[in-house]
Amino acid sequence: MEKGTRPHFVAISLGSNLGDRRAHLDHAIRELSHHLDNFLVSSIVATDPVEVHEVQPQYLNAAIVGLTQLPPRQLLDRLLAIEQERGRARPHPMAPRTLDLDLILYGNETIEEEGLRVPHPRFRERDFVLAPLAEIAPDLIDPVTGRSIAELRRQLLET
Repeated sequence: MEKGTRPHFVAISLGSNLGDRRAHLDHAIRELSHHLDNFLVSSIVATDPVEVHEVQPQYLNAAIVGLTQLPPRQLLDRLLAIEQERGRARPHPMAPRTLDLDLILYGNETIEEEGLRVPHPRFRERDFVLAPLAEIAPDLIDPVTGRSIAELRRQLLET
């Protein structure tokens, strides 16, 4: 990290359900390691697609947390570039994907800009995001609800 800049703790979810899913996730983790310090990567879990309108293969999902000096928009741009490196296409919402990288949390900030919403607006309803995050950062606090990742997951599983 550069001297004099303040790092931000970030949480990113990873998913893939097309092609060599594991290779796509491994690529993303390698690329993100260039932008994150003190990072942790969750186990990779297989999950069924959620909120889709067509038959799709299972996803492999994971999460990564760490410290970055990149501003939120620059980090998002890097995530989108990594997706494109793996052939990500966006033919329609909820389409299958080679790689999906979502910025879930950026420190304790809430951001609402064109194309960038942090915390991710639907992460609290998705166990495929919460389960990997709870494995590596259960005490991480959602700045909107004030609840930890572990609490959010427990609440989701009880509903």
